[in-house]
Amino acid sequence: MKFNSFTFLLVLALCTGAGGWAQEDPESDTVPSNPIEAEFNDLMESSNNYQSYKVVELRKLTALQQSTLNHIAGLRAEIEELEASLLEREENIDQQNADLAQMQDQLDQVTAERDAINFLGMPVDKGTYQGIMWGIVGILVLVLLVFIYRFTKSNAQTKEAKKRQEDVEAEFELFRAKALEKEQRMGRLLQDERNKHAGA
Repeated sequence: MKFNSFTFLLVLALCTGAGGWAQEDPESDTVPSNPIEAEFNDLMESSNNYQSYKVVELRKLTALQQSTLNHIAGLRAEIEELEASLLEREENIDQQNADLAQMQDQLDQVTAERDAINFLGMPVDKGTYQGIMWGIVGILVLVLLVFIYRFTKSNAQTKEAKKRQEDVEAEFELFRAKALEKEQRMGRLLQDERNKHAGA
């Protein structure tokens, strides 16, 4: 089997990275969290040295390449799964927002219906209804005050007219009594004059 350019670049990058890792912490005995890193470290430790190069078995290098490809494929599958999960969550959030907006509309409608009162067959806000009712009450009170004023004035005029009528009637009775007395006196005088003429 011959090396292709991808394999060569991969090995070169891994060798450079591993050399840096090894220089940073050569005595670290902790297990790396990345399985590719662990496999690469194992490859480096099991490889022979030749001058300033590492001699790596082609079998191990091919296995590392396959492991790397498998790990990349796994990461891609995990990314796709996370993206699908994220998309599903976004759809759920959109659905919940739509449901929330619908519930808010229903709540606003129920609140409006609760706060509204049917007045003359039309739904009217409570504040407007109270304003109309107080306006009607004010008009009725004003009409009542006008009626009381006019009734009081009319009653006073009626009493005054009644008093004048009583005064006129009293004067008339007095005049009639005087006229009757005068008529009786004149009648007696006339009778006396008749009697005088009859005697003569």
